[in-house]
Amino acid sequence: MTARISARRAARSAPRRLRERTTRAVGHRRGRTGVGAGSVAVAFAADRPGEPCERGTRGRLRGPGRLGGRGRGRRTVSGGRGGPPPAPTPAVSPSRLGAVLRRALWWLVLTVTGGVRRHGQLPPRGCVVVANHSSHADTAALLAALDARHRPTIGAAADYWFASPWRRRICRVLAAGFPVRRTGGGMDDLLSMADGLRAGRAVVLFPEGTRGADGAVGAFHRGALVLAERAGVPVVPVGIGGTDRLLPKHGRLRSSLVRVRIGEPLPPSATPEDARAAVAALHARAGSEPLPDSPVRRRVAAVAASRLGLPAAFAWACAEALSWPLMPELLLGVACVAVPRAALRLSVAALAGSLAGGLLALQLANTGLQLPAPLTTDRMRAEVRHELAVESAGAVRHQPWNGIPFKVYAAEAGRAGVPAAGWLAESAQARGARTLTVGAAFAALGLLLRRFRRHYGAYVALLAVGFAAGLSLIVAGWS
Repeated sequence: MTARISARRAARSAPRRLRERTTRAVGHRRGRTGVGAGSVAVAFAADRPGEPCERGTRGRLRGPGRLGGRGRGRRTVSGGRGGPPPAPTPAVSPSRLGAVLRRALWWLVLTVTGGVRRHGQLPPRGCVVVANHSSHADTAALLAALDARHRPTIGAAADYWFASPWRRRICRVLAAGFPVRRTGGGMDDLLSMADGLRAGRAVVLFPEGTRGADGAVGAFHRGALVLAERAGVPVVPVGIGGTDRLLPKHGRLRSSLVRVRIGEPLPPSATPEDARAAVAALHARAGSEPLPDSPVRRRVAAVAASRLGLPAAFAWACAEALSWPLMPELLLGVACVAVPRAALRLSVAALAGSLAGGLLALQLANTGLQLPAPLTTDRMRAEVRHELAVESAGAVRHQPWNGIPFKVYAAEAGRAGVPAAGWLAESAQARGARTLTVGAAFAALGLLLRRFRRHYGAYVALLAVGFAAGLSLIVAGWS
């Protein structure tokens, strides 16, 4: 009987002794890897791998199925009174292919919105990147500028980017983001990235903790330096310029060139103040560096954006509809690339001039007056007469695609007695679709080539050569 009682007592005391040994082991690990006062020692439950157990306020191990040693079946994890909230689900480690695709995506987006330029390179091994933060576009700028071989991942505020399922998916897929808590437990989130750093990845952090509103670089927190020290990797300062103009805080998206300057790694003895000073210096250089430009582009842009731009586009298109051999699309190719923001109004002015000139040419031809029509052929006129006989004013819808000049259609429509109202309506649709599309295409080209605007003179020369070659082929084809 005595033996059976002793055996039962030993069986009941075994789980308690196991818990006490586990608690002592957690305390021992905390002494070696703790991150400072107020942090919570984290282990992993033996009965359910992958779920955290935390050291409670009275030294008891609290984990899945345990809360203060009682409450079997309860799965609440508590950090004790005043402890940090549960850690968000960690981000999936970014792959090389994912990094390549993200870099291509954001490079394309920033190229369309004004361009992105990078100066400097990251070290070949893993590193912690610290950068200034004034816009949500900072993340896109870094993902577009940093090498994909580092598989950069961005530290994101858990209470904002991981507060809802759709934001969490956007952050993880488009930015390879991982959550960092700002209300306690953030240091544990940072230290979870140490293995990725040792594997050669770049962890990007914004040590200010939030976006600045006035462009100044705020005070830095020490988490990035602690993470770099634990992982044995350098801290690399990066300055970003132009994102506060591209996407201001609480503002709308606009066109702006973004510059990213990568500095030299900081020494191991660097303080948060040293890191902030290095980033602030790089940010100032990135924001003040002038973009190389072409004097030809500056002159063209000055005229196109002035009060002379719209009358010039109107007169060019009107003259082309009467007799001038050069199409208004050539003017749009020169002006819209030089100043993309003026593309819409220049295109509308050219469309208005083309319609006015076409209507005037129709009236003059109806009275028997024949204007000179250089670079046209008899075969063009015969084709237009045939189309007018079949479709009347609707024949002008073929003009944007067959290469026959608009002035030929206008003059032959006047000789055929096409009503002015019907002609104006049909030509507005045909010419409008072509002129506005061409203007938008050249504006997009101007945005794409913004970083190469110093070569604008060479672009104009190539455009002239291409236009002359195309015009020669059209005339030869209709001869």
